[in-house]
Amino acid sequence: MKLFDTHAHYDDRAFDRDRAAVVASLPEHGVALALCPGCDMESSKSCVRLAMEYDYIYAAVGVHPHDAKNVPPGWLSGLEALSHHPKVKAIGEIGLDYHYDHSPRDIQQTVFRTQMDLAGRLDLPVIVHDREAHRDCLDAVRAYPNVTGVYHCYSGGLEDAKILTELGWMLSFTGAITFKNAKRALEVIKWLPIERMMIETDSPYLTPEPHRGTRNDSTYVHLVAEKIAEVKGIAPEEVAAITMENGKRFFGIE
Repeated sequence: MKLFDTHAHYDDRAFDRDRAAVVASLPEHGVALALCPGCDMESSKSCVRLAMEYDYIYAAVGVHPHDAKNVPPGWLSGLEALSHHPKVKAIGEIGLDYHYDHSPRDIQQTVFRTQMDLAGRLDLPVIVHDREAHRDCLDAVRAYPNVTGVYHCYSGGLEDAKILTELGWMLSFTGAITFKNAKRALEVIKWLPIERMMIETDSPYLTPEPHRGTRNDSTYVHLVAEKIAEVKGIAPEEVAAITMENGKRFFGIE
């Protein structure tokens, strides 16, 4: 079973002590591809450097809503320059987070929409973070009909899922779907055509059961595939194969 972890933060400090060992071990654990999304300018650069080291690692570059208030002068031109690297496959992780509000909401919205505009100009997909900001995120999506993307770690309801799929977007799921309180996500998964799904770990966060409470990495992404298979009533190998092709097509990976 070959898997594509479409969202793993291997630039995170949680991997400082053993990053090389973890990333080098992924193929032997069935992880054929992984994508590392940036959260600010420095982490975006780190993701690109990591992608240059390993054939099976790809990168996205972007400014996360938590970091929106800290964008340096010239950040947008810097992001655009990074986006031209051949291993960069998306603008992300971008979006809105009204749960923590680490950046003022008006600044989050400005930085989010600026990056949506950039993605449209560059003809790149986006990776969207939406936490408790469903209406404003959807408004931004509708404002840029020439941009397509994926809602990573999808946390919205079924009605928003239907709207996003009609707009041509993808939804991605993490180990959070294995948690006891994941009823809403499982309802979405049951309805959602598997051709619109991707799987991810969001490492080092959201470690799936039965490993919850430990650091996450891509070797646990099979547990996400297995949970989707259980809900859909199909084999885990089928989920792995379809989500692999979905991810490769979405990110333009040969």
